[in-house]
Amino acid sequence: MSTSTTSRYRTTNWSDYNAALRRRGSLSVWFDPKMTWHAERSGKRGHPETFSDSAIQTCLTLKVLFGLPLRQTVGLVASLIEMAGLDWPTPDHSTLCRRQARIKVQIPYRCSGQPLNLLIDSTGIRFRGDGEWLARKHGATRRREWRKVHLAMDTATGDIRAVEFTSSRQGDSPILPELLSQIPAAEDIETVTADGAYDTRRCHAAILERGAEPIIPIRRNGRAWKPDCPAAISRNDILKATRRLGRSI
Repeated sequence: MSTSTTSRYRTTNWSDYNAALRRRGSLSVWFDPKMTWHAERSGKRGHPETFSDSAIQTCLTLKVLFGLPLRQTVGLVASLIEMAGLDWPTPDHSTLCRRQARIKVQIPYRCSGQPLNLLIDSTGIRFRGDGEWLARKHGATRRREWRKVHLAMDTATGDIRAVEFTSSRQGDSPILPELLSQIPAAEDIETVTADGAYDTRRCHAAILERGAEPIIPIRRNGRAWKPDCPAAISRNDILKATRRLGRSI
């Protein structure tokens, strides 16, 4: 009986290999002078905000990237702005702490140039409790706590287009309208694909309001809805197609 052997390769281009390893450790940080650093006037009463959400998100991104406290983050951002030759002010640690709780995070993404096809689902993240080995050996404890992450992904590029964090008790379907609201209104959405947990009137209505087609499998015990709104009519059409073609198709 033949056994497989591990292939071994010998490095011959040592100069290119060493240069590639050095490039892994290089770091370049720059600020776009056209970036909206100062907050725009909101027209509301009270003291206006000084820094835009983009400025706060930039500072918090550097904080997480380098694992710095807020005060050290302020010093890092101030030094980078000075090296860039910009006259921008730097938010203090109190401003960063206050704004990070209500900032609207802007998620970078690639544009495929075609109508958007979204894939929506949720997953759980454990942030407190015993590890999997202890839970399997001694049983789960009450200290285990979870958070749910709701994601909307572009099927063409694989980029995350919308994200929302909730408690573990929060259902999936109520968050779908919030995920769709994070997509710019000027961007066309062609389809929204989700599992049977999103088979609700609110989800179908939110998808149709964006001019998209819902691709949601009907629950196995699902029945036809009263055709009193466009969402119910669209959902009944999906139910008819499911009964005719099968649930998997």
